[in-house]
Amino acid sequence: MPRFINVAAAQLGPIQRADSRRDVVERLLAHLHQAHAMGCQLVVFPELALTTFFPRWYLEDPAELDAFYEREMPGAETRVLFETAARLGVGFYLGYAELALEQGAARRYNTSILVGQDGAIIGKYRKVHLPGHAEHEPWRDFQHLEKRYFEPGPGFDVWRAYGGVIGMALCNDRRWSETYRVMGLQGAEMILLGYNTPVHNPPAPEHDDLSMFHNHLVMQAGAYQNGTWVVGVAKGGKEEGCEMIGGTCIIAPSGEIVAACSTKGDELAIARCDLDLCHSYKTTTFNFDRHRRPDAYGLITSRRGAIEPEHLAA
Repeated sequence: MPRFINVAAAQLGPIQRADSRRDVVERLLAHLHQAHAMGCQLVVFPELALTTFFPRWYLEDPAELDAFYEREMPGAETRVLFETAARLGVGFYLGYAELALEQGAARRYNTSILVGQDGAIIGKYRKVHLPGHAEHEPWRDFQHLEKRYFEPGPGFDVWRAYGGVIGMALCNDRRWSETYRVMGLQGAEMILLGYNTPVHNPPAPEHDDLSMFHNHLVMQAGAYQNGTWVVGVAKGGKEEGCEMIGGTCIIAPSGEIVAACSTKGDELAIARCDLDLCHSYKTTTFNFDRHRRPDAYGLITSRRGAIEPEHLAA
């Protein structure tokens, strides 16, 4: 029996530094309401969806930096998202900057959460592949200080949710084949992936004209090679003078883009995703048990054992 989930990829246009959390949350709520009106069960927001992309500045004042982070989730300004999700019966994925207190120490992560249709948090992911640099580089038109403002998360997990096996990733994770494979080995049937990507790459400007091609290339390859849906959601447009690529799309396990945004502003791309479509790829061309040769790779291939989808367990 097909296992359908109606997914809305909720692209955001630019968020300026002066925009308040309240203003941004109102835009997210508008996406939730529109997605509900179109029969969606899950809305996927971008990376750092509550603020401008603050790693583009070198900030020396700790208080100024800390203002971009969430100390709790939900918090006073974000609780309405969870309440609305529960009322509408529409869950969501949300990327944000997290300031966590762990064993008495402040830890900063680039984080995403998966929230169920009841408004409860199902799982949390902390970004593994941090791009950019850790020290101020004045020659750049804008900075990319993720290595300064975040620490890497522990790894990739998957969760049983929405009738399937769901994984999460963030932005630069999408460029690394290990991201998809580690979750593929755990039975992932849908990977949710928010990003903020500038058009201009200061260390390699020769890549600029290929930024959208590379964006779609890696997500389509990851989907196909692991027999999983991939929902890639951008923050696009000119944000504080920096042009972001957009390119939000929903990719089937075949590697085909089945829905996409056509602007760089606030927009929904919607697809009816059959999780059972993963089965024909996971049991034929990319049947890992039959065809993979981990003995020949010399690598640790998985952080933990696979979660077998319930429809295959029998």
